[in-house]
Amino acid sequence: MTDYPTLKMFINGDWIEAGEAGTMDVVNPATGAVIGQCPKASPAQLDAALKAADDAFAGWSRTSGAERYAILRRAADLLRERAPAIARVVTAEMGKPRAQAIGEITSSCDVVDFLGEEAKRRGGRLIPTRGAALIAQMVTHEPIGPAVLLTPWNFPINLPVKKIAGALAAGCTAILKPAENTPGSAQLLVECFVDAGVPKGVLNLVHGDPGPVSEHLIASPVTRKVSFTGSTAVGKQLGALAATHMKRFTPELGGHAPVIVSKHADLDRAVAMCASTKFRNAGQVCVSPTRFLVAREIYDRFVAEFAAVASKLKVGDPGADESVDMGPLAHGRRIAAMEQVVADAGGNRGEVVTGGSVIAGSGFFFEPTVIANPSPDSRFMTEEPFGPIAGIVPFDAIEDAVGIANSLRYGLAAYAFSGDLDEAHYLGRALRAGMVGVNQLIVSSPETPFGGIGDSGFGSEGGEEGYLAFTDTKLVMLAKSGG
Repeated sequence: MTDYPTLKMFINGDWIEAGEAGTMDVVNPATGAVIGQCPKASPAQLDAALKAADDAFAGWSRTSGAERYAILRRAADLLRERAPAIARVVTAEMGKPRAQAIGEITSSCDVVDFLGEEAKRRGGRLIPTRGAALIAQMVTHEPIGPAVLLTPWNFPINLPVKKIAGALAAGCTAILKPAENTPGSAQLLVECFVDAGVPKGVLNLVHGDPGPVSEHLIASPVTRKVSFTGSTAVGKQLGALAATHMKRFTPELGGHAPVIVSKHADLDRAVAMCASTKFRNAGQVCVSPTRFLVAREIYDRFVAEFAAVASKLKVGDPGADESVDMGPLAHGRRIAAMEQVVADAGGNRGEVVTGGSVIAGSGFFFEPTVIANPSPDSRFMTEEPFGPIAGIVPFDAIEDAVGIANSLRYGLAAYAFSGDLDEAHYLGRALRAGMVGVNQLIVSSPETPFGGIGDSGFGSEGGEEGYLAFTDTKLVMLAKSGG
């Protein structure tokens, strides 16, 4: 890729190309080619970023909400202007088709706008007093302090945006540590905020090996808040470390989203929406619809039509062909994981209706795969596949479907399709998840909270919750000074 950026870190207002801990390769997952060298921060460089965030906090936290909004609004405008160039880097780094990359970037701009507006809106509240001695009881939301933002590769613009905009709008300073395989996307995003006028030290960007960098940043006494998006296993480790140091922690972790398709559903619409959404981003989406629980009356038709759509998807290098429907998996480890899921579904433990194999050639490609009636104890039904594999299970009673849907400790997103209004309301109430979509598969907008329960984490990003997550609640009770 000829226009891939020279990778740098951003610490205390300076772009730094040299990583004192060495470098790491950045690989295009569609071709397997190395496209860049990413600097790795040393402990001393991490400490410099921490000091910068700490020093800048006092000034930034006192900056008016209107001024913070103005800077964030300029950053959103720059992100919109630069979307085509940034999308090319997103596609090269993690294999997202160009149209999807553009969509991710433009929707992220709306997130920045909304959270920036929160900086102007969030003034706290007054609580009526109980006696004449008290003049006022005021509740305010104070910026919590320097925040560490840890993000994955599958949405390399949207996920950092939620954290950066929430932190900066609330008056916090921040250190962003993006995924090691999407550093260029994060760099171009940070440039938008820098060019918009974010002051020195308020936003910092570091790279490196995830474990050591995360542990160093979280353990520092400077850090007051940690926001992490990633796997459940890593989230539990980082959460334990944050708890040891009494740091506020917001984890958005894995999911294994069920989709209940009732006999009352609009079948054609459900199939079209489910099949296209399942394989978006090659299934590498935490809220991806994955476990399809379908009424027995329509099960055979749903399986056949879903598999037909999956088998016709165009898979390939989105950097070379913009008409591609599905790109590669992120790296070779995801290929091995898909093979294990499919192998476990063999024999009498499920039927592979379509797909199920690695696509030969360069890059990390796996066929869109549909497994009919996977065993309840199979790897597919119990572990998040995080890839282009869908499983379809029949049910007889709607209560049985809800029981299967709620049987795992994951609780990020859940979906249902039904044309019966009473049943639709029942499913919305009964499904155990932080976000439930009924007759649609969109559970995120700038104005709404995004987060899960159980092993999918706690707390929310997006909406007003995305702002409040970076604040402490303070009560001020003001009494008369004398009789």
